[in-house]
Amino acid sequence: MQPRNLDIAHQWFEAFNEHELEKLLALYDNNAAHYSPKLKIRQPQTNGYVKGKAALRAWWQDAFERLPTLHYEVTSLTANDDRVFMEYIRQVENEADMLVAEVLEIKDGLIVASRVYHG
Repeated sequence: MQPRNLDIAHQWFEAFNEHELEKLLALYDNNAAHYSPKLKIRQPQTNGYVKGKAALRAWWQDAFERLPTLHYEVTSLTANDDRVFMEYIRQVENEADMLVAEVLEIKDGLIVASRVYHG
């Protein structure tokens, strides 16, 4: 399972950095849950959580539109048979780089949950 989960992580970064929303969403289960501190700030009513592809689509489409230069530079990937721990640098033109960690929980080849950590 570990190589497959690393594969999913690489596909995730590729889709994200290309701003290919449908490619990104194809990696997720229909009922996937996502937590992000940025989501909590931008949409306080969510308390940082969204669930389902429609909510993920809305969240990332907004990010891609607001931040056309958004790019993630991978620094570390560690996988086991049901999770990938990813560390990366969030880069946006005219903003300071931000170190980010994210955990993807994977079941049956799809991401069922993700959680972002940063200061």
